[in-house]
Amino acid sequence: MSLQERLTASVVRLFSEGEQPLSQTHLYPGDPGLFGPDSVSWKVMGDVSSFVGGVRALLLQALHPEVAAGVADHSEYETDPLGRLNRTSLFVTTANYGSMPEVRSAVGVVRAAHKPVSGTSERGIQYAANQPQLGAWVHNTLTDSFLEAYQTFCRILPPGEADQFVEEQSRIGELLGVTDLPLTAPELRKWITEHPDLGESGALRQAWDFLRKPPLQPGQLLGYRVVRAAAVATLPPNLVQLGGASPRKVALFGGQRLISSLRWAMKHSPAWKAALDRCGSSYDATKFRSFEDPS
Repeated sequence: MSLQERLTASVVRLFSEGEQPLSQTHLYPGDPGLFGPDSVSWKVMGDVSSFVGGVRALLLQALHPEVAAGVADHSEYETDPLGRLNRTSLFVTTANYGSMPEVRSAVGVVRAAHKPVSGTSERGIQYAANQPQLGAWVHNTLTDSFLEAYQTFCRILPPGEADQFVEEQSRIGELLGVTDLPLTAPELRKWITEHPDLGESGALRQAWDFLRKPPLQPGQLLGYRVVRAAAVATLPPNLVQLGGASPRKVALFGGQRLISSLRWAMKHSPAWKAALDRCGSSYDATKFRSFEDPS
């Protein structure tokens, strides 16, 4: 088995763990959910570049001291890294591809999980996970990261489609109680790179150190390192500096090779296929994998 094949297999294993979303979505025929078959979101989120986007978002989220403190104080990511990754993936997948009853249920789960999350950050600022300004940082970094990963490792979207993706994703933020939601891609990037509340913290260093080498199996760690390096390489320079990282240009090449291989091995998201089936839309079945087929 070649190195590229080994890397691909390791990432397939890493992102095929946990609960499968949308197991009951067929019970809501004709329901387009938040977006529907003609949306940009279904196209962007259905590509394997979203793996890089997810890791990039975790790196960005730790740059906000109160968000990082909430994760450090209340999350079990150090003892159950795949659990947190898959819970986040389950919500994102359901919010994007689920019927409206499934979307509302997923939002309710997140809101309930956030209620007890509160405390004081290292710089003495009180935080609560249900504060709209903290929710805005988490949500907007997710949107920016999935868009950047897609445009770096899949294809560049026309400006109108990039803006449409940002506007579509803002609907998820609204359901979560977020109010500070940029509606175009340039506005979103400026909002993130010029955010006034970012700063150094022990929780930031803890999170970035953990994300540098999480306690994964050797086979899983192999591909993860390529994904993480690619994610770092796509970050704005000032935010990479705040995180204390040194991005490598070769990481983009490695990420492009791996994502291309993953796209061939994993095809498009089975959640996208399930949503298209629910809506009665036609599609090329050879371009999608099923939930029953992780490879």
